[in-house]
Amino acid sequence: MAVAIYRKYRPKKFGDLLGQEEIVEVLQNAARQDKIAHAYLFYGARGTGKTTAARLLAKIANCETRATDPEFKKQGEPCNNCRVCAEVDRGQALDVIEIDAASNRGIDEIRDLKEGIKLSPTSYRYKVFIIDEVHMLTRDAFNALLKTLEEPPAHAIIVMATTEFEKLPATIVSRAQRFAFRRLPKVVIFEKLKTIAKAEKIEATEEGLEMIAAAGEGSLRDAESLFDQITSFGEKITGEAVERIIGKVGLSKIDGFAELLFAQDTDKALKALYELHEKGHNLVQFNKDLIHYLRRIITLLASPAIESEYQKELTTDELQRIKKHAAHAHPGMGEKEYLDILKRLLQAYQDMRYSPFAVIPFEVAVIEATQKPK
Repeated sequence: MAVAIYRKYRPKKFGDLLGQEEIVEVLQNAARQDKIAHAYLFYGARGTGKTTAARLLAKIANCETRATDPEFKKQGEPCNNCRVCAEVDRGQALDVIEIDAASNRGIDEIRDLKEGIKLSPTSYRYKVFIIDEVHMLTRDAFNALLKTLEEPPAHAIIVMATTEFEKLPATIVSRAQRFAFRRLPKVVIFEKLKTIAKAEKIEATEEGLEMIAAAGEGSLRDAESLFDQITSFGEKITGEAVERIIGKVGLSKIDGFAELLFAQDTDKALKALYELHEKGHNLVQFNKDLIHYLRRIITLLASPAIESEYQKELTTDELQRIKKHAAHAHPGMGEKEYLDILKRLLQAYQDMRYSPFAVIPFEVAVIEATQKPK
């Protein structure tokens, strides 16, 4: 059975963990100084590296090379060559226990954890418990976990991961070191996909990879899974192929549609919308992408200094297109007119999400945004 792309290219050291530089630096320094804590809480959007970081922490805490080589220890990384590192990578480490709280959320499961945590590791220095989706635990389960977090045995490390930080009791949060994992910028995901495409010898255009990166919405795992899905069709990854398979509209079409709105060309804008609808594209997603595109133009128009932030987030092509619109406002179009279009699209998006006829609110917004006042 073929290994999924996101598993095949999962980071094997902290230096490979993309988009979380501050977290990596703190954990590496803790490893260098032998100050690994007994409890951690990793929270943030899906697919940003929380579970991967937990496994890396399990490796680095038990890495045999780090334990015997003081010079290597200064790197703050696992060696990926010793027995422990290999077993963790293969998912065969008996002393690294992963618990899915979504399906093991009751007090009985946490009581089992409490009993298991008292036992010494079978062959490692530390016993590491990774509790994924910890917010799913019941109230009684949280209360049972609390005592373990307060007084864990010296050989135990507990790493909790969640996508919904706000659902955790304050008593749990306060007893762990907390790290917020942020969504990855599209440009970071795009570069990773380029690396994977090259390594896998898969033909891919930049437009196709950029669309996949955008579809990931800050989740590298989602983007890699989508990349895997599209390659299974056995064709070159192009913008057209991605559009056809996932129904997402490419940057060139978004840019072109925005141009029609700015030019107040009602006929061409409605025709373009009709064609997208007939081809089966997801109009709700298209409007969402259009809203983000337009809001970046407006913010750049209002504050040119924000370009430095966009350089970290957007590809060069997308940034150039946005700068073009911000620098050359259409006749009769300024910041106020752009904002008016944005507000109409936002209202249409709200209506589209709950309407069985998503195209109608979109058409109304286009007509209102492009009709010149009489």
